[in-house]
Amino acid sequence: MSTQVPRLLAGLVDDAAVFPPGSAPLPDAVAAHHEHRASWYADLVGPLLVPASAVAAGGLDGLAEGVVTGLIGDTGLDRLPTALARLDAAGSTVRQVEVAVARRGEDPRPGLTALRDLVTRRDDLDWYAELPLTFGLTSALDTLAEARATGLPVAAKFRTGGLAAELFPTPVELAAVICACRDRGLPFKLTAGLHHAVRHLDPETGFTHHGFGNVLAATLAAVDGAEVDAVAVLLAATDAARLVEPVRAAGDADRPLWGGFGSCSVREPLTDLIRLGLVNGGFDR
Repeated sequence: MSTQVPRLLAGLVDDAAVFPPGSAPLPDAVAAHHEHRASWYADLVGPLLVPASAVAAGGLDGLAEGVVTGLIGDTGLDRLPTALARLDAAGSTVRQVEVAVARRGEDPRPGLTALRDLVTRRDDLDWYAELPLTFGLTSALDTLAEARATGLPVAAKFRTGGLAAELFPTPVELAAVICACRDRGLPFKLTAGLHHAVRHLDPETGFTHHGFGNVLAATLAAVDGAEVDAVAVLLAATDAARLVEPVRAAGDADRPLWGGFGSCSVREPLTDLIRLGLVNGGFDR
């Protein structure tokens, strides 16, 4: 573990360079990921996230040797085994699989049943079921928690942004989800909209984005026993000082509950962490 990246932040940012809005070509993304892994801030960086569609089409053939990857199931559940086999053949070390099990408004139970079948066949990987924050969420969380209690490596994933306002949960909605996962001992990951540490209004889209520093402080508070209202206050905070102190105080501990988030830019969250004094480094190393 680097002395410049606190233990609390280890693997916080998965490298989603190939996904929008970055949309880097796979060869460029792989080359940049190698640079991240060789850098002084390597401990901050999780796996390179790759879409199953590109993997199945051979987009990583000849590129993936030795690369730690996370597979994103953009083709749905059915084609995941094919993509996993192709990554294995390409020499990649696959760490995790993330896949949506239902669209907004759909019943997630059939997708969770199909996912469980896949997990039992590849229980050497961490699996994340992306759940819409709508119909059937509580039951879906119960199902995941029950499967995890039997030893299956499954957890939850939630979307915190996107191209429409309804894809951004309110602080109260996100706080309720964090506390629900806490109550079930269920780890979770997040995706979309978390490029910066502190909650802010994006002038280009007009959407207010969650801050990953807010999420980290809020999750620490939830694990410590805070309830939804108190957790929501931290998620809504726009004062960085309110977030930095609890994060700094927990710096030597493992990060509880929250697995991290995917970002199409590793440098943007890193820059914010440096500016807030939470990571001890600079780009001149």
